[in-house]
Amino acid sequence: MSEQILQGQVAIVTGAGWGEGGIGRTIAMDLARLGAKVLVSDVQPTADKTVEWITKEVPGATLLAHTGDLSDETVVSAMIEQAVSEWGQLDILVNNAGGGIIQPFLDHTPDTLRETIKRNLWTTVWSTYYALPHMVKANYGRIVNIGADSVRNGLWDHAGYNAAKGGVHGMTTGLAREFGANDITVNTVAPCAVNTERMRSRVAYDEAMADKFTSVIPKGRPAELVEISSMVVHLCKPESAFVTGQVISVNGGSTML
Repeated sequence: MSEQILQGQVAIVTGAGWGEGGIGRTIAMDLARLGAKVLVSDVQPTADKTVEWITKEVPGATLLAHTGDLSDETVVSAMIEQAVSEWGQLDILVNNAGGGIIQPFLDHTPDTLRETIKRNLWTTVWSTYYALPHMVKANYGRIVNIGADSVRNGLWDHAGYNAAKGGVHGMTTGLAREFGANDITVNTVAPCAVNTERMRSRVAYDEAMADKFTSVIPKGRPAELVEISSMVVHLCKPESAFVTGQVISVNGGSTML
């Protein structure tokens, strides 16, 4: 990905800190490789480490770090303002922030259900809400959400998580229709199990459960980070202009059609 097809564009990738944010930080790096200026954000104070890593991997990359809870609309507003004040525009938003509390539905408490909705739905709602005015003004934008294939396949123990990610899927279609005339595309990439640090820790903690989640994937393995990032980055490119309102599964065949 050496071609600088995103040169001059500004991107925000949420949930892109170090540690468990493997998908986000990979997406941020791949966007930087294509020439975009990238703000990486995370609820944990690890976005700076992602900036350091990308700077080493992509010499000359232009990056900013932001730390804060994006389920709080005031924090989101400040994040968007940080990018626009620094770089004057916002072209790409990748809503990757999330992280579900995965357990049987009746093992949830009201607090864990609220937390799951907060992490996965409100972060996306507020980030999109504050990003869109800048994209409308420019008559251009690319919004890519990270959804979940479990919404489609009814994966064990994911009902609470699916309540949040299903909201993200549903918002995708409504926004795509509402802002299509502004050359703003809105799509969702829905992974299955992904080979992140969180997934590897799950395998170490409960190998039988991890195998159960992987058993629905015909490829017989979790996705690699680059396999998710490559689809997200494609949807961020100018030539993806005619793809909008789609939930695209990157899932090794765990759901089909």
